[in-house]
Amino acid sequence: MKNICVAHSPDADDIFMYMAIKFGWVNSSNLSFSNTALDIQTLNEFALSGRFDVSAISFGLYPLIYEDYALLRTAVSFGEGYGPKLIKKKGTNLKPNFKVALSGANTTNALIFRIAYPKARIIYKNFLDIENAVLSGEVDAGVLIHESILDFSPTLCVEREIWDIWSELNGQNLPLPLGGMAIRRSIPLSDAIECEKILTKAVLIANNHKQILSKMLIERNLVRVDDDKLKIYLNLYANESSISMNETQIKAVNKLFELGYKNGFFSNQIYAEPNFVPQEYLDFRMT
Repeated sequence: MKNICVAHSPDADDIFMYMAIKFGWVNSSNLSFSNTALDIQTLNEFALSGRFDVSAISFGLYPLIYEDYALLRTAVSFGEGYGPKLIKKKGTNLKPNFKVALSGANTTNALIFRIAYPKARIIYKNFLDIENAVLSGEVDAGVLIHESILDFSPTLCVEREIWDIWSELNGQNLPLPLGGMAIRRSIPLSDAIECEKILTKAVLIANNHKQILSKMLIERNLVRVDDDKLKIYLNLYANESSISMNETQIKAVNKLFELGYKNGFFSNQIYAEPNFVPQEYLDFRMT
């Protein structure tokens, strides 16, 4: 059987959406799967060099890799009124050129932040180190992502929600496109279609058995949060809207690409739809 290496982040939502495959709840007749967990910016960097067959990526990266990777419709994370948070110490005021820690140059939150704060002085850190960088005074502010948004020091406060910036930029009340999955275009199309089918089924089964799977993740120490926070986090980022992108989500992704292009971060204006794996190929082949 042909093996497909799936790279995802160690964050609770990515782990949750992949584990139905790892636990043997979903399988393929002609593909086997292995997995690697790395932080999202590392995954973005590896995607630029084509390291993995299938990889979780920030949607803010995709226009830089679209020639080598197609987009998958499944295992996506969107913010619906929530998302990353720009935090600072309580009682402080940020100057226009404040120093800020972001989780990676190619993340969606970095793209939106850089559009909103063009004068900010940016350094990049592992997202787990951002809170401490603010607390220590190394930076004036930082953007928290993933589980970090659920629990941070009471000496810190939210300066601005990335969701609010996104809402102002898109003007259409669109969900915030954070993370998705991409598959190498060099993979045979029939295999790519099968891969998307299996991954979609894995996310569907995970959502249908959320309580059981969540308990297994906690018992095996596969996530960094406790049971209560895991429940909250999965409801935010691994839910029914993660199974397969709908029209509103696709519209949001296209808007993100448009904003990145118009603000000079991408050299081409691209759209999601032409870059999806063409599932209709098998139907054409069978006729």
